[in-house]
Amino acid sequence: MSRSIAGDNPVSKLSLLAITWPIFVESALQMFLRTSDTFMLSKVSDGAVAAVGVANQIIMFAVLMFNFVALGSAVVISQYLGARRQHEIGRLAGSSLALNFLFGLVVSVMVMILSGPLLRIFDLDPSLFGQAEKYLLIAGGALVIQALLTAVTAMIQSHGLTRQTMVVTIGMNVLNIFGNYLFIYGPGGFPKLGVVGVAISTAFAQCVGLAVNLVLLRKAAGVYIRWNDLFVWSREHIGKVLRVGVPSSAVSLSYSANQFVTTAFISSLGASVLATKIYTQNIMFFVMILAVSLGRGGQIIVGQLVGAGQREEAYKQVIRNLIRSELITLAAVAVLTLFRQPLMKLFTTDPDIIAMGAALLLLSFLLEPGRNFNVILERSLQAAGDARSAMIVSITVTWLFSVPLTYLLGIHWGYGLYGIWAAFIADEWLRGILLWVRWRSKAWQRAARAGSTKKPPLGDYPGWRFFVLAPNRDRYAEERRIKARVSVGNSGPSSGRRLTGAFAWTSVSRSAVRPEIASDVPPPIRNDAAAPLA
Repeated sequence: MSRSIAGDNPVSKLSLLAITWPIFVESALQMFLRTSDTFMLSKVSDGAVAAVGVANQIIMFAVLMFNFVALGSAVVISQYLGARRQHEIGRLAGSSLALNFLFGLVVSVMVMILSGPLLRIFDLDPSLFGQAEKYLLIAGGALVIQALLTAVTAMIQSHGLTRQTMVVTIGMNVLNIFGNYLFIYGPGGFPKLGVVGVAISTAFAQCVGLAVNLVLLRKAAGVYIRWNDLFVWSREHIGKVLRVGVPSSAVSLSYSANQFVTTAFISSLGASVLATKIYTQNIMFFVMILAVSLGRGGQIIVGQLVGAGQREEAYKQVIRNLIRSELITLAAVAVLTLFRQPLMKLFTTDPDIIAMGAALLLLSFLLEPGRNFNVILERSLQAAGDARSAMIVSITVTWLFSVPLTYLLGIHWGYGLYGIWAAFIADEWLRGILLWVRWRSKAWQRAARAGSTKKPPLGDYPGWRFFVLAPNRDRYAEERRIKARVSVGNSGPSSGRRLTGAFAWTSVSRSAVRPEIASDVPPPIRNDAAAPLA
């Protein structure tokens, strides 16, 4: 199950299962980070739980928007590792982190300023509004930390170091639970801050997690980010990140909006039907996370294969990933459905809800394999640089097929929750089949060639350029820095510059900026099994 993915050069061997299981644990724990806040507050006040729950809906939607840089940089880094362009990953990582920091800062400020109007949408009781607003002000202010944490975690995982990020997330959860305990119960005279303390505890745990992950990025993944990389951005790098990240995030946002509309449909059927839907999805939550984790693990492998120029091997690898992941998904669904009655009884004693939920869990034998089929192919196309096709298929099917069918089956024709579940099944399989046709056609290989990450010839060749965006005030310092680093024997082309407004697009030769990258011995790709934790 392990495959060498960079041709004749010595590289790491990546196994789908070895990469996936830490991602699965880490993803589940990321969700648990905020769930633990709700659980611990439930022992004190139901009102506090309601306030935090509403605020977290806004927070989770904002977090989805950070993924466009994280997903894009993760895919491009995987491709660069396959292409043995490790020397460029530091610059790419610096640009991506700076971009996500700016975006996270804007979102944080907007959430803090608009916290009141956003919460009024939910028509909260006045007694809960104040608590929710305090929580949202602190958690919203920490969104910039979440933006950086999301990006750094994705970069580390792209190197195959998924176990390390899992351990960091475990530590974050332990730290968060300990902080919640201090602020909620106030042992030894510690101040009882309630909702405010829970928000502070979560933000502090995220800050610690970010600091540790930054160390891992340098020590374990071997990615060195200079201060200059945070301010001087490569147009090639940012373009590749956005070409993958923006369509990928559009898919996630579309899915979230679809779930919001679907929940509104289900709410019109009654409280018991809505409760059944929530309980059933909570039980199937870990199978959903498993599908996403398998897709992410496959994405890392396929990205490195595409970067290495082994497109035919990438094609075969995805087929192998599909077979393995479908078997894993079916096994997980079988375990849950075998205990469907006891699992439903953990949430409710209502016999009607238990019976309906148990029937929906049986339908998961059709739903979850379809979801896995769809996710694996979607992530693989993104890894190959064909994220636009995956976005078009997902958004088109969701809004022109899935949402209308959900309304027709569930509401108009009166099949209720069973009809809505049938629409879910049809949606997942239709998207999966269309993405399968795209993958089988190998049309994605054109996108892979268009965004090729093949390592350029070493040395200083006329005509080979990359572009950086630098402030005008730094132009003379940049020229002096370049001249100082060029060796006496270097006869490469001189740097050129075109000023535009407050910024300058700077064209310089490759070896002039980084003569050290002319080394013909790039650093080895780290393997998850072999790399140290720190």
